[in-house]
Amino acid sequence: MRTQTTAVPPAVDADRDHPVPTVKVQVSKLTKSFRRRKETVQVLHGIDLEIADGELLVLLGPSGCGKTTLLRCLVGLERPDGGRVELAGRAVVDAADRTFVQPNRRDVAMVFQNYALWPHMNVAKNVAYPLKSRGLKDLLNNGRVEEVLKLVQCDHLADRYPPELSGGQQQRVSLARALASNPGLLLLDEPLSNLDALLRIELRAQLRSLHRRLGFTGVYVTHDQEEALALGTRVAVMREGRFEQIGDPEEVYRSPATVYVADFLGARNRLTTTVDDLGNAEMAGQKLSSFFRTGMAGEYTLLFRDQDLELRSTGDEDMADRTWLTGGAVREVLPGGSHNEHVVRVNGIQFWVGIPASARRFTPDTDVELGIDPRHTLCYDVGGNLVEGWTHGV
Repeated sequence: MRTQTTAVPPAVDADRDHPVPTVKVQVSKLTKSFRRRKETVQVLHGIDLEIADGELLVLLGPSGCGKTTLLRCLVGLERPDGGRVELAGRAVVDAADRTFVQPNRRDVAMVFQNYALWPHMNVAKNVAYPLKSRGLKDLLNNGRVEEVLKLVQCDHLADRYPPELSGGQQQRVSLARALASNPGLLLLDEPLSNLDALLRIELRAQLRSLHRRLGFTGVYVTHDQEEALALGTRVAVMREGRFEQIGDPEEVYRSPATVYVADFLGARNRLTTTVDDLGNAEMAGQKLSSFFRTGMAGEYTLLFRDQDLELRSTGDEDMADRTWLTGGAVREVLPGGSHNEHVVRVNGIQFWVGIPASARRFTPDTDVELGIDPRHTLCYDVGGNLVEGWTHGV
């Protein structure tokens, strides 16, 4: 496993023209468990994390991996068992000396999945509520409510009540309410998951634009890989209460550090292979000469994304830059929008192959060959860790 947990490089390496960003959030050895019936379930295992000022960190992972629990520990809705949390240099959690600052005394705002708007207050009063509760009269009197409603394109809804709004409008109002007090840290817990697909994309773009314009520091929780890659300045993939990989979105997508990360980010096609010292490989019951570079004898797992595999009819001679596995057959075709998914079996192994809708469509029971491009193949050792430079030219 490769884990990068430091957001900010050491100051001694900083270029004077490019100063090191200030650390806004620092989490050290954070642990959290819950008592369920007669057993204790550990949810967070010694989390270490730094978030720089102006960064939007996305916590990505399946349900139950600990991402929402970590978010709730930052805002103060959960009390950690151990560890320390600092916000802008101020300790808000320190289990060693029992420090625990209540949520309303942290400079933090949160956007919830279910909007959490007061139904008896109109939009303007909902947005004004955190300003009133915190005694921020200057912001309240200087048009802050109208300002943030304009930011999220909801100023025309100021007099309406939440039940009169669509889901997308309610979530934009919820975001405006969170931004109203200029919080030092903005937390977003799967805020788009209740919306339909097209609206999610629209609000995703709006949120990205707001972050670029306002430069707020935020932590965003999601299980949607496309959302994570689109929004995050960094992405942290979580697994069972630990970080599996943290890095730039492009880096995490192109070079998943472990099989777990690769699978979660869409590389669901898997082949196990045995390689000899000359680089010859055996996979799916077939032998491939010099597929690996020499000196790599051992067992490996190859992972592929649907769109990185190709199909051709048995005996075709096109796409010579691929390595082809023979003896395949199309079992099912699932028509989609831009791509058609083909379920293919090769010697008892099932693959999912995404082919552009504008390209050739294979029908069920067609005999095919499966094309592998080493440039778009991920290789992992027996420990599940990424292997780089495993084949010629990659």
